[in-house]
Amino acid sequence: METLDIKRGRFKDIEGDNLFKKMEETFGNCHREGDWLVSSFGAMDPIKLKVISKSELVLDITTVKVPDEEVLNSMRKKNQILEFATGFSAKERLKRLKKKAKEGTL
Repeated sequence: METLDIKRGRFKDIEGDNLFKKMEETFGNCHREGDWLVSSFGAMDPIKLKVISKSELVLDITTVKVPDEEVLNSMRKKNQILEFATGFSAKERLKRLKKKAKEGTL
């Protein structure tokens, strides 16, 4: 489980059913389990997202063993939904994560 920052001003794009619809569009399925949005795709069974505030969301992924090609496709889809949800690219998310680790705020 990891906590990700949401870019300032991005919350308006994911509030309501917007994130649910995007997950459905990206993964082909999505349902709610309490506050969690739950989906599955390829190596991610399940992938769960939960918006905890206007500036943070929680990601929880359980992976299953699949062929390498399917893993790559799963990672692309994961990055696609996280870029939509957070407003940060994979490179920007990694940079922010490294900064937090260096500061000891993880």
